[in-house]
Amino acid sequence: MALRAHFSPLPDRTTLEARWRTMEAQSDASFFLGWTWIGAWLDAYDVRPELLAVTNDEGHDIALALVGHAMMPRLLGRAATLCLNQAGDDGADRPFIEYNGLLILTDQELPVARTVLSAIGARKDWRVLHLAGVAPESPLLDFPAHRRAKLDESPVYQIDLEAVRAAKGDYLSLLSANTRSQIRRAMKERGGALPTVARASRADLEPWLEEMRMLNQGRHADNAWDNAAFRRFVAIIAERGLEEGNVELLRFTDGGDGDADPVGLLLNFIHRGVAMNYQSAFTAPRSAKDKPGLLCHAAAVGNYATHDLNLYSLLAGKDRYKQSLATCEDRLQWWALERFSPRLEAEATLRRLLRRPISA
Repeated sequence: MALRAHFSPLPDRTTLEARWRTMEAQSDASFFLGWTWIGAWLDAYDVRPELLAVTNDEGHDIALALVGHAMMPRLLGRAATLCLNQAGDDGADRPFIEYNGLLILTDQELPVARTVLSAIGARKDWRVLHLAGVAPESPLLDFPAHRRAKLDESPVYQIDLEAVRAAKGDYLSLLSANTRSQIRRAMKERGGALPTVARASRADLEPWLEEMRMLNQGRHADNAWDNAAFRRFVAIIAERGLEEGNVELLRFTDGGDGDADPVGLLLNFIHRGVAMNYQSAFTAPRSAKDKPGLLCHAAAVGNYATHDLNLYSLLAGKDRYKQSLATCEDRLQWWALERFSPRLEAEATLRRLLRRPISA
């Protein structure tokens, strides 16, 4: 089967959605490559990536992706950069894609990747190719770059829900003695039990998301929830995902009724047997022993272990709390693949002298 990759402006949203959903139904790609994520991103941000389509002899889609083209800042000035399923703009890329790649017809990954890399290599309008949040074994990393710079590598801490079920629901028994102790002390501070879990209905979405915004206010120096476009993205993906059954907004309280004291909220994705925590918000600890975040995640694990799910993923991040809650892990990488350029060569020399990584 001969394959052809071509770049084009985005078609109208209705046409793009139909093509994307058709391909998604025949693919085993990640949640982040599905229309729930991609459509929400396009609707929340003023971005105009190109559509990369790989088709067969009959013109049928075999793979789809979005490719942003941006002049991204570098040490010695801006460089023309292609970005897979991103815009190349810090604001528009704030949703932070993970498990990135191509939306591909099942079992066609290797031939499609070769076709895509050849098509990208034939373009003359770029000097850097950004691949964000890709698996270490991604065939897209086989691009014959002049220079390869790994910008970051992050663990994806996970909880094996099969192991929780094998332990008869005793998730804490799978954790270190220190983490068990912290959670148990926190439970004692809040009445001796894990928080009660409630799922948002459509009517709950707006007030619960506003509660998340308020709880996150002032918690971080660089807070995504302060950004109106990010909040719009979260609202869109929560509403659409709730309807489609692949996004849940959970609210945790100390008791069983609606007036019970809140502990926190989690916005999670559900995809192919995996629950993924995307956003969180927690109340302030009542004391040094109180750990609202640990309590909410432990309650979420207990909840998901009673469903037909395999993993609870905390997604990419090097946070200590994620490691303490995990029973297994995956890894993702961020790369900049460079073509030869006199300016980039000069920059590389300067970075070596200054001992500065490309990510700095």
